[in-house]
Amino acid sequence: MSTAVSTVLFELSYCPPAAFFAELLSAESLLLERHENYRKQTYRNRCLILTAQGVQPLTVPVIDGNRSEKAPIDQLEIDYRQNWVHRHWRTLQTAYGNSSYFEFYADYLHDIYVRKPDRLFDLNLAVLHLLLRCLRLTLPVAFTAEWHASYPAQVLTDRRDWLTPKALPDTASGAGLRQEYRQCFGAGFVPGLSVLDLLFAVGPAAGTYLVPATSAGGEPGSEPLTQTAGLITDIR
Repeated sequence: MSTAVSTVLFELSYCPPAAFFAELLSAESLLLERHENYRKQTYRNRCLILTAQGVQPLTVPVIDGNRSEKAPIDQLEIDYRQNWVHRHWRTLQTAYGNSSYFEFYADYLHDIYVRKPDRLFDLNLAVLHLLLRCLRLTLPVAFTAEWHASYPAQVLTDRRDWLTPKALPDTASGAGLRQEYRQCFGAGFVPGLSVLDLLFAVGPAAGTYLVPATSAGGEPGSEPLTQTAGLITDIR
C-alpha cells in the first residue's frame, strides 16, 4: 500500500519553514485554508531567518492589528504605512547576501515585494508559488470552499497550525530535513527556519534535503481522498 497521502491541508504562511514543504513530498495535492480568521503570533505573517545576531523574525504588519484576529484571513490588508518591505529586504540582504545562492533567487522574491499586494493572503500565495517552483514541487494547489473545524483522517491530513514559531524543532530531522547544511552564521545548526535559509545555502539541491517529518503529529495517513466534493475550489 502506498504511504502517500492524497491531500494535505495547511494554513497559508509567509515564507514557510522547510518542514511545510517536506510534508508535501508525501502528498498528491495541497489544500490551503481560506475560510479561517487571522491568528496573531503565527507563521501567517512572519518567518524566521538566521542573522549575525541569531534567529530573527520578519513580520508583515497588518492594518488594525489590535482587532485583526476577527478578520477573515483572505480579507486582511497589509499595512504599508510601515516601511516593512525595505526592512525585510535589507535584513535578507545583510543575512544572506554572501550566501551561495542568494543572487540566484533574490530578484524573483524582490519582484513580489515591489508589487505590494494589498492583502496578506495574496502576498503569501505569490511567495508560496515562487517557493514551490524553486523546490521543483509540482503538486496541484487548491483552496477550501468553506470552514471545517476538523476533517476525517481518511479525507485529508490536517496540518493547520502544526508548525508554530513558539515551538521550534530541536533537530534537523524534526524540521523536515534529511541532514544539516552549512548556514551563514553560528557554530551549531539552527533548525526551524524559513525555507529561504535552505534555498540560499544550497540552491537547486534544496529539494533533496527535505524529508517528511513524522515526530510531530504522526505519520500522514495512507487512505485515498474520497470525500472532497464541495470542500475545495481550484486555483486558476
